[in-house]
Amino acid sequence: MTKAYVKKDIKDKIATIEFFHPAHNSLPSDILAKLADTITEVGQDDEVLVIILKSGGDRTFCAGASFKELISINDEQTGEQFFSGFANVINAMRKCPKFIIGRVQGKTVGGGVGLASAMDYCMATQYAAIKLSELNIGIGPFVVGPAVERKLGVSGMSQIAIDANTFYSAEWAKNKGLFAQVYETTEELDIAISEFAKNLCEYNPEAVKHMKQMFWRGTEDWDELLKERAKISGKLVLSSFTKEKLKRFK
Repeated sequence: MTKAYVKKDIKDKIATIEFFHPAHNSLPSDILAKLADTITEVGQDDEVLVIILKSGGDRTFCAGASFKELISINDEQTGEQFFSGFANVINAMRKCPKFIIGRVQGKTVGGGVGLASAMDYCMATQYAAIKLSELNIGIGPFVVGPAVERKLGVSGMSQIAIDANTFYSAEWAKNKGLFAQVYETTEELDIAISEFAKNLCEYNPEAVKHMKQMFWRGTEDWDELLKERAKISGKLVLSSFTKEKLKRFK
């Protein structure tokens, strides 16, 4: 696989949304936009009862923001628009009236941790270590922070945000509440997700809708909050500190 994509497959009332990028499933603006639109579209489909969100390939789940695109940002508006892409995906997941099951098969970094945190129920393999690396390049996990904090708590979120050089194990993430289950292999993970999704299809869709609203209570201001956070990141990405750091990735 060499071409980036976002695709969906609907079977037996279960929608599987898959994204892929050849650079370790990093997320440029176009993929973020397609992902947000697809989640919204599937969420409004009455034929869908459950959503599975996954990435392509068998290694990295998501490398976070596209460094190629970060390097090319030269003004605040473009920076804000880029980081708003992550805000839009998180808010699409938050507003979706269906349960979203996350399939995290491997390492996930930065914005990818934000995606995993916005899942309603996330399952992973033992290889799914997580890292918030944003402070390493002078930015900070501002946009994904609320979602990560909601799952890990302030203590867990601040720990991985400050220790931006370290991957924290899948078991650590499970103990903190990010992952519901951790499996030894991808094959075991896929079997468990398939069975779990089928079970969720037996639930009353109206009950699920109200449960999601209950679970996400207190996040009603996130449309505005995450937009403000995107502005902060959009400014910081232009700093001389960050520009110098990003030169190493060219």
